[in-house]
Amino acid sequence: MDLRLLRYFTAVAEELHFGRAAARLYMTQPPLSRAIKQLEDDLGYELLRRSPTGVTLTPAGSALYDEALELLAQADRVRTRVAVAAGASAVTIGTFAEAAGSRLAAAYRAAHPDVQVHIREGDFADPTAGLRAGRVDIALTRTPFDETGITTQVMRTDPVGVVLRVDDPLADHASLHLRELADRQWFQLPADTDPIWRSYWSHPTDPDTGPVVRTVHECQQTVLWNGTVGLTPLGHPVPEGLVVVPLADKPPSSLVLAWTSAAHSPLIRSFVDIAATIPWESAGSAVGRSPERNPVVTADPAGRRTDLAD
Repeated sequence: MDLRLLRYFTAVAEELHFGRAAARLYMTQPPLSRAIKQLEDDLGYELLRRSPTGVTLTPAGSALYDEALELLAQADRVRTRVAVAAGASAVTIGTFAEAAGSRLAAAYRAAHPDVQVHIREGDFADPTAGLRAGRVDIALTRTPFDETGITTQVMRTDPVGVVLRVDDPLADHASLHLRELADRQWFQLPADTDPIWRSYWSHPTDPDTGPVVRTVHECQQTVLWNGTVGLTPLGHPVPEGLVVVPLADKPPSSLVLAWTSAAHSPLIRSFVDIAATIPWESAGSAVGRSPERNPVVTADPAGRRTDLAD
């Protein structure tokens, strides 16, 4: 059985729409329709029922979907083992000192003890932690940023808070609004940073003021020494002398795995599959907030996102 056709079929079965499935697969709709027809002809059964409103699975299609997932997963495991045996035994991960990766590291080591993992800590000038520049194979990073040409998988979504010194007049508030911080000095990200990323983490109206920071450590130390305002996902540890106050009107930030959409390395695919088995507890749970999870969504063909829904 042609695995390529099975991948096409599972995309349509999950999207229940040929147009969305074609976008997800980076192809046009006519060849996708022909591929599904070929699969139906090969098996001798109707797998999908088309209608003006979308697509539904037939009983045969539902049965094939379950089996296809197992077959494709097994094929990916085979590819990974072959790649490792052939010497493709290294993967480079970009990160921003994200503590949430500890469970993932343990699970990946257990699954691939012979794979050499290299870690590259990112610079805030590049929210992809070296991915877009080709320095890493996969990144554990945070949204929002320009996802053109990049596929992301959401691990969890966290509320965001403001980092203040413990002696700050606002430090004892249960929560704050951005307007209460409008006249304060914020740290700023480098000027050549992705505009979407820079806009989110900087002053809401004047992102070009305040000390320039490039790492998590610099952010924390700038607040500690200068009394500037900084942002962080809730639940992230901060040094003694600092406190995090929830922001009531700031959109949350998602912790994501990101890789180039054109990448087909079995080691990357295995990394993503293993990440899907990890319990990604919400960082916000440390301050009484539960994780926020999104349904499965797919962006335009230039950049895809898939979410791990409950």
